[in-house]
Amino acid sequence: MQQFLNYLLNYVQSLPGSVNLGIIWGLMALGVFITYKVLDVADLTVDGSFAMGGIVCAVFIKSGGNFAVGLLLGFVAGLLCGLVTGLLHTLLGIPPILAGILTQLACWSINLKIASGAANISVNARTTTVLVSQLDKYNALWILFLAVAIIVALLYIFFGTQLGASIRATGNNQKMARAQGINTKFNIVLGLMISNGIVALAGGLLAQYQGFADINMGRGAIVIGLCSVVIGHAIFSKISPNFGLRMASVVVGGIIYYVIFSTVVFIGMDTDFLKMLAAVVVALFLGVPYIKSHYYDDFKKRLANRKMKKSQDVEG
Repeated sequence: MQQFLNYLLNYVQSLPGSVNLGIIWGLMALGVFITYKVLDVADLTVDGSFAMGGIVCAVFIKSGGNFAVGLLLGFVAGLLCGLVTGLLHTLLGIPPILAGILTQLACWSINLKIASGAANISVNARTTTVLVSQLDKYNALWILFLAVAIIVALLYIFFGTQLGASIRATGNNQKMARAQGINTKFNIVLGLMISNGIVALAGGLLAQYQGFADINMGRGAIVIGLCSVVIGHAIFSKISPNFGLRMASVVVGGIIYYVIFSTVVFIGMDTDFLKMLAAVVVALFLGVPYIKSHYYDDFKKRLANRKMKKSQDVEG
C-alpha cells in the first residue's frame, strides 16, 4: 500500500510539468487551428517552423541576448516560413500541402546553418535568464497560462476585425469571398504567416522551458497539433460556437493530450508505441462523431419509426 501511495504521489508531482508542456504544445496547436479550421488549408510547414523558432531563440539567448527578444526573433522566423509557403502556393500554384513540405525541407538546412552545424543548442537556465524553465515548474505554470491567455485574447480581437473576418471568410468559401471583393491570396498568405509565427513562438518557449533546442524538435508537431485541435473540438463543440472558446479549447486539448501522453509514459508503456497511440487518439476523436451521426442516430431514428408504426397498427 505504501508503495502504491508513493507511486501515486510521484505521478501527481509530475503533473505540473505535463501541464506546462501541454500548454506549450497547445499554443503550437493554436497555429495549426488557424490553418486547419480557419483557413481550411493543409499546411505541413509546422514541423519546420516549430524547430526554427526554437533554434533561433536558443542561439540568440546563448549568444547573450535577451529571452524576450529571442522569442520575438523566433516569431519573426515563423512568419517568414509561413510567407514562403504562402507565396509558393499563391504565386506558383503549388498545392498548399506540397508547398508546406518544400518549406519544411528548406527549414532543415536553414536550422542547421543557424545552429552552425550543431544538432543541439543548450540554453542553461542556471546561467542565463529565460521566461520559463522546468527547474521551476510551478512558476512556469502561471506564466505560460497568462501568456497563452493573452495570445488567445489578441487573436480573438484580431479575427473580429474586418481583416480577420475576411481571413475567416476566405477559409469558409473562397469563391464567395472573391465575389465580395476580398483578396483571398493575400489572406491565405497572411493566415499562413500568423499560424507559423505562433508555432515558432511555441518552439521558442519549449526551447527555454526544456533548456535546449534540437533540429528534430518539430518532428511530429503536426500530429500533436491535430490531436489537440480534434480533442478540444470534440469536448467543447457542444458548449458554445464562440470563436474565442474554440481557440481556448485547442489549448485545453493540448493539455489533455500531453497529460495522457505523460501518463502512458509514466506507467511504463513502450515508447515505440507512442506515435501509434497518437494516431489512435486522433482516429477515435474523429471517428466517434461520425459513428454517432451515421449509425447511432440512424438506429434511434429507425427505432422511433418502428415504435410509431406499431402504435399506428394498434390504433388501427
